[in-house]
Formats: sequence, C-alpha cells, structure tokens
Amino acid sequence: MGISTTQLELLIFLAAALALVYAALQTVLVLRQDDGDEKMRGIAQAIREGAVAFLRREYTVVFAVAAVLAVVIALAFGITGVGTPYAVGFVFGAAGSALAGAVGMLVSVRANVRTAAKARGGDLAGTMRFAFQGGTVTGLSVAGLALLELIGFYVLFQGNVLNMIGLLFGASLMSLFARVGGGIYTKGADVGTDLIGKVETGIPEDDPRNPGVIADNVGDNVGDCAGMAADLFETYVVTAVSAMLLAYLISSVTTLFPNAILFPLVICGWAIVATLIGIVFVRMRPGGSIMGALYQGLAATTIVGVVGLYVLNYYLMNGNSGIFIAAVVGLVVMVLIVLATDYYTNARFSPTRHIAESAQAGAGTTVIAGLGVGLEASWIKGLSIVGGVLIAYTAVGWNGWTTAPDPSLGLYGIGIAAASMLAVTGMIISIDAFGPITDNAGGIAEMAGLPKEARDVTDPLDAVGNTTKAVTKGYAVGSAVLAALALFAAYTFAAARAWKGTGLLNWNLFTSQLTLNQPLVVAGLIVGALLPFFFTSFLMNAVGVAAQAIVFEVRRQFKEIGGILEGTGKPDYGRCVDIVTLTAIQQLAVPALIAVATPLAVGFLLGPVALAALLLGVILSGFPLAILMTTGGAAWDNGKKYIELGHFGGKHSEAHKAAVVGDTVGDATKDTAGPAINPLIKVVNTISILFIALIVAHSLIPIP
Repeated sequence: MGISTTQLELLIFLAAALALVYAALQTVLVLRQDDGDEKMRGIAQAIREGAVAFLRREYTVVFAVAAVLAVVIALAFGITGVGTPYAVGFVFGAAGSALAGAVGMLVSVRANVRTAAKARGGDLAGTMRFAFQGGTVTGLSVAGLALLELIGFYVLFQGNVLNMIGLLFGASLMSLFARVGGGIYTKGADVGTDLIGKVETGIPEDDPRNPGVIADNVGDNVGDCAGMAADLFETYVVTAVSAMLLAYLISSVTTLFPNAILFPLVICGWAIVATLIGIVFVRMRPGGSIMGALYQGLAATTIVGVVGLYVLNYYLMNGNSGIFIAAVVGLVVMVLIVLATDYYTNARFSPTRHIAESAQAGAGTTVIAGLGVGLEASWIKGLSIVGGVLIAYTAVGWNGWTTAPDPSLGLYGIGIAAASMLAVTGMIISIDAFGPITDNAGGIAEMAGLPKEARDVTDPLDAVGNTTKAVTKGYAVGSAVLAALALFAAYTFAAARAWKGTGLLNWNLFTSQLTLNQPLVVAGLIVGALLPFFFTSFLMNAVGVAAQAIVFEVRRQFKEIGGILEGTGKPDYGRCVDIVTLTAIQQLAVPALIAVATPLAVGFLLGPVALAALLLGVILSGFPLAILMTTGGAAWDNGKKYIELGHFGGKHSEAHKAAVVGDTVGDATKDTAGPAINPLIKVVNTISILFIALIVAHSLIPIP
C-alpha cells in the first residue's frame, strides 16, 4: 500500500486532533457533574485558588528566564543560520510543556470535588470510573499537544530534524522547572503538615484544624498534576525526536527504510487510537479491584498497540521483523517496569508489608527497610532495561549468526524501542492523574465532614492512587533511559558531523575516542555519575526548608490563634499556601542552573569527548538513583497506609508514628528528587546536542 509522506503527515495531525477533541469533550462532561454542597465547594475553591496562584507565579519566573534564553540561543546560533529555528522551537517546547501541565491541573482541581460528591453515594466502581475519566483529560491532552507540536515543527522545518533540537531543549527545561518547583511545593507542604499534624498533635490527615492542610492539597495538584504532565509531555517529545534524529543522521537507516524518520510519529498517532480503545476497558467488575480495573485498560491499550505496530511495520517499514521485535520490546519493558513497581509499592505484596512490620521497632528500622526495597527494585528494573536494549539493538542490526550487528541500524532499533513505549503514554498519564484527583477527593471528604460511606469510597481510591503515581514515575524514568541512550547516540553522530562531516567513518573515528585509557573520558564519566547526586541534594534540602517553614508557621498559629485544635478558631490556610509557594520558587534557581551549566562547562573546558562520557555517566547513575527514590518513597507511603488500615496497631500507634517518619522521608524522594532526575537526564543530553557545533569549534581541548 503506497502512502505518501504528505498523507502520513496528515494522518498524524488527525490523530493529534482526535486526542484534543476527546479531552475537550471529557472536560465538558466532568464539569457537568454535581460539585457537592457549599462547604465542599468552598474547600475546593481554596485548593483551586492556591494551585492557580502557584502556577501563575512559577510560570511568570520561568517564562522570564525562557525569554532571555531564547534571545541567547537566537544570537549564539545566528551566525550558523539556525538561530531562529532553535529559538522558535525552544519557545514552543517550553510553552507546550507548560500548557500540558496547566491543562492537567485545571481539570484535576475541578474533578476532585466532583469525585468526593460522587463518593457520597457509596458507589466505589462508579466513583473510580469518574475519577479516571477526569484523568483521561490530562492523558489525552498531553499526548495530543505533544504530537501536534512534533508534526507541526517537522512540517515547518521541511523534515530537517536537527532544527527540532530547540523544541527538545525548551520542553526539557520547562519540565525540569515544573518538576522541581511543583515537587518542592507539594512535598514541603505535605511533610510539614504531616509532621505537625500527625506526629506532634495527633490529629488525622486532612483535618481542617491543621493550617497546612489546604497547602498540602494544593501540592497534590501542582506537583502530581502540573509537574507530572509537563514531565511526560517532555518525555513524549524527546523520546520521539531521539528516534527521528537517529534516522535523520544515519543515512543507511533511511536508505533501507524510507519512512524511518516519520515512523516514530506514526507510532505516536496509533498510540492515541489504542488509548481511546483501552479507556473503554477501565471498569470494575463485581468483586474486582480498583488496580485491576486500571490494568485492564492498560492491557487493552498494549494489545491494540502491538496489533497496530505489526500492521504499521508491514506497510511502512517493509515488514522488517527486526523493527517489529524492537517495537514490541519497548512495550515488554514497559510491562516489566509496571509490574515491578506494583510489586514493590503495593501493600498486597511483601516488600511494603515488610516496611510496615519494621515500623514496630521504630523509625530507624522503617527508613532502613524502605531503602532496602528501593535498592532491590533498581536491580530488577535495570535488568529489564538492559535486556530491552540488547534485544532491540540486535534485532534491527542483525547480520547473521557469524557477524556482529550493524551498529547504525542497531542504534535505530533502540530508538524504536523507546518510541514504542509511547504507545501507552496516554493511558499511563490517565492512570497517574487518577491519583491526585482521588487524593484531593479524600481530603475534601475529610475536611467537609462527609459521612463514613463516602470515606469508605475515597480511602481505597487514595491508596491505589499512590501506586498509580509510582507506576508512572517508573515508566517515565524507564522511557527516559531508552530515550537518553538514543539521544546519546545522536550526540555522537552530531559531534562527528560537526568535527569532520557526515559518514559512518567519521562517527567511528569519534566514538573510538571513548575508551577508559583516556583521562578525559574517565573525568567525564565521574562528573556525569556525580551530577544526579549533587542535583538531588539541593532538592532534598529544599523540601526540608519548605517543610520547616510550614512547621514553624503551623506552630505559630496554634499558639497565637486561640481555639484551632478545639475547632472554635479558624486557621489561616492562605498564609501557609503563600509561604510554601514563595519558598518553592526561591529554591528553583540553583538546581536548574546546575543542569544547564554542567554539560556546557564540561564541553567547552574539557571537550566533546569528555562531554560524551558525562552523558553516559548521568544515565548510568541517574536511572538507579531515580528508581531507588521513587519506588522506595512509594513503598514507605503505602506501608504507612497499610498500618492505618488497622495492622500492627493501626492509627496513633507507635508503629504508625514510625511509619509517618518513613513516609516523610519518602515524600521528598518519590515526588521531588527522584522524578526530577528524569528531566535532568534529558536536559543534559539535549543541551549537549544543541551546542555541539559551538563546542567542537571553541572547546579548550579539541578532539584528538
């Protein structure tokens, strides 16, 4: 079946439009639902106003920085003729990531109160379905916006994928700001509120007497909705373009597969269709589980995705078995990461129950057990990535049993494996957005004093939400590693191109420098391996600073405003929101500067070879560190919730107090430091590719 390039571009555009139309229709349907009584609406409005205020202040700062960077990029690359494409792409990449985050959050802060209102009927299955419906708005908005920008810039630049590097950098940088700022806010508020509420005063979570409770609920939205959506928008864009870049830079790939450059976007387009079909299957069966219903949708999306990949490969990639195997491998890696995350973070399994059991001996053993779970999970997920990389590389680069795989084709295979993970992005994001919606719904139900039957619905939904958020973080980090490996390969081709010109011979000459007997390579590897640790140290400290500010403020209010704990005085919720907002924005600058300045400093001072080693070092240390932090943190959280269900003494027991300490440690790791490593890896890679021509020309240490 002959399909022209123009027809493929049109089909991709229509798929993006379909996602956005669906998101718009679902938004209308969500907003038509009952939003509860006056008290519920008042609480929801306070959460919404706090979330919007934070986003407005954060985006004001970020876009001011982005405007300056756009001018710098335009001037720096003006002499080479790519200043305008890079600058325009940078602006739209940042704006797209920001818009994706805003859309997701603005729907979630309205779906939360409607979920709580629906829970009053005691219908667990119906409430779960509605909360997921709200999550699909975020999922399809992110996928649709990302694909629309990708195909739009591909057409605008007439197929020159190198000109799309600015788009990657803009999306990655905005994602970094959103993850860091939102993460500091949400966990600063959460940790501070929990410490002063649960530990010091012994009042329940989401108790309206706690002055930090609104800030805590605001944090669920700015971190887990806006930050997550911006992050996965960037993951979507970077992963697709990394595969496209490899096809564009490696002539042998396009010679063998004429549609190789557009094929990743075709996969993205089919992914939207697969997600829409999968959404239909998200329904709780009688006697079924919430997580089981969500996994039904994920399984259906995956199966439809595989069928579509087979058909697309047959018609667009000459039916090459290696390409199909690489595409399926990406989905298999996704499934393994999801299952591993579920095992290590779900209270149905032994790792999380072990953490809860260890809490009986105190906070110290709780923290030790959580670290052990995170470390073990890193091993399992790492092996999944390794297996996927080797199979995808070998399948596409296969030259027979007696010959080594073709490296240029093999690298494209890794890019295809990464891109195929996008086949479930819309569903994964929808499942993730379900988490903060149900979390907020539980908070509103508690603060509004809804009857027990409502909490009997919102509490189990909230507990599952912790696992869904952990699954998304594992998925994002896993796809980030595959995309980063493809980006690293693209960097080596771009460096060779800027050094001696195109051609596999020049690429081989450049990559031959990457040996451990080169001191610059060792230096780059060490600096790269250290970077995620140094970067996350600032985030952990920032959460501590924000949490401390909340603790001091809540203590002040308890002391100076009479009758708060007795329920006769009214806390000043707005003051806590203002404090944590200001603190989070103040803490943004240093981590972002580290992410941008480190690769540029290494590139210009030590040269392109050392920079290549740095990129590898960031990937190798960043992935296990991110898994340790996100998985261990979620396991601490669900271990605490397992105790709150009545195990090992239940709420207010000594084991519960110890578990709360573990949870507060995990809050900073799972929702701030760990997820931020994902955009860090991509920022370092994209800025290196963006500046490689200038680095090759002006580095103090040239390529030997």
